[in-house]
Amino acid sequence: MSKVFRRIYTYKFLLPAAIVYFVIFIVPTAMSFFFSLTRWTLSDWDFIGLQNFITFFQEPSLSIGFKNTFIYAVVTCSLKVVGGLLLGVLLTSKLRTKSYLRSVVFFPTLVSTIAVGIAFSMMMHPTTGLINTTLARLGIEGPDWLGDTSIALLSVAFVDVWKGIGFATVIYIAGILSIPEEYYEALQIDGGNGWNKFWNIVVPLSRPATNSVIILAFIGGLRSFDLIWAMTKGGPGFATDVIASIIYKQYQGGFYGLATAGNVILFVFVAALAFPLSRYLSRQEVDL
Repeated sequence: MSKVFRRIYTYKFLLPAAIVYFVIFIVPTAMSFFFSLTRWTLSDWDFIGLQNFITFFQEPSLSIGFKNTFIYAVVTCSLKVVGGLLLGVLLTSKLRTKSYLRSVVFFPTLVSTIAVGIAFSMMMHPTTGLINTTLARLGIEGPDWLGDTSIALLSVAFVDVWKGIGFATVIYIAGILSIPEEYYEALQIDGGNGWNKFWNIVVPLSRPATNSVIILAFIGGLRSFDLIWAMTKGGPGFATDVIASIIYKQYQGGFYGLATAGNVILFVFVAALAFPLSRYLSRQEVDL
């Protein structure tokens, strides 16, 4: 069998996936870039060049949206990395109930984001919510979790971490279980303790898992919308407005071309942060 025939034979297997990728990703992406340069409705469009982008950058709340988006991504990513690593270590230990606990930790990932948002918005109600009611019985006056502009964004971020930390934990469990036993045996011979095991073996050798969690959690934080919208709709004021919620409000107002331009800007913003971060983490992983 010639090399050319082998290559063609291989590409035949890749063709179905390539067609699906082209139809579902490439075509909609190209159409989005085109319609971002138009003023369009469901039945008509007019080419207006870069006017949508100019108008979008004149949005009064845009600077707040960029800041909130970045803060939200950093907070959720950091907590998922730290929490996922600690839970991964716990759930790969010799606990008898670790199989059950793994299911419990992963369960929130399977629940609908909208359902989680609605449930927690009720639990965080300042007067009738479960959280503040419980705190009141302990003699503590709970804050207005979603109505206070200083903590509303962080409140939503903590709910995001609660829902997504199970996925990060699963990645860490896989990374920790892939570490060869020889490293632990060598540490035991040298008289190392539990802290030495964690800091000198688990943390550095689970770097691939850490890199995966950082990239996935950071990109997810930058693109987050559904949980924020279900809990606060960007309020109070603009306190929890992120780029995605600003774009959605423009769609609601019927400014489809403007909102499409916003989606393109969000795509570029995420790519501009995620690709350099991914390359940096990959280089760090190779240097181990």
